[in-house]
Amino acid sequence: MIELQGIGRTYRRPSGEAVRALDDVSLRIERGEFLAIVGTSGSGKSTLMNVVGLLDVPNEGRYLLDGEDVAGLGIDAQARVRNKRIGFVFQAFHLLPRTSALENVELPLLYSDRSSSDGLGRRALEAVGLGDRMDHRPSELSGGQQQRVAIARALVNDPDVLLADEPTGNLDARSAGEILSIFRSLNEAGRTIVLVTHDAGLAATCKRIARLEDGRLVADEAVVRSAN
Repeated sequence: MIELQGIGRTYRRPSGEAVRALDDVSLRIERGEFLAIVGTSGSGKSTLMNVVGLLDVPNEGRYLLDGEDVAGLGIDAQARVRNKRIGFVFQAFHLLPRTSALENVELPLLYSDRSSSDGLGRRALEAVGLGDRMDHRPSELSGGQQQRVAIARALVNDPDVLLADEPTGNLDARSAGEILSIFRSLNEAGRTIVLVTHDAGLAATCKRIARLEDGRLVADEAVVRSAN
């Protein structure tokens, strides 16, 4: 579904110094995969997620989404693809504090071209186990519940791929386990998930791990689990 071909991304500091965030990265992500992108701070993993999520544009290479080079689309066209086909989950939740869980989840629908969106937000919240918290504001929810709202928001437009950037970074162990359980259930139902993390234990729960170092892809392998 996703194919990156020789992706390069270079930034310039205010001083004019060039920073090579991604260097000749080629990666294929098939439909239905559960992929972890891992690396230390500064390895380029968040930049790679931003490229895949059409939040950033590479200086070099091609990004094919179902065969279409989406990196070359205009800003408005990229925004339409992003809203319709890509869902985002971030470490910091990014919920609007003065609106309910349901209103937060329904926000992406404001930019959707769906003929009808009735009930989609409610069903998304029910899918993450928050059918009884729809009218609660973020301050009335635990960290784990807030992240579940964020997942429901990412799912409300039924995207092709879910991108999660350190989704358990702000959670305790129990809440993190609940979030991972949701991701596994979504993947088992056929959802493609790309999870960005520096946590080796978290990455090991995925089905495949791609490792970045200094902007380069240095490893890409399936996770082998014991039969026991």
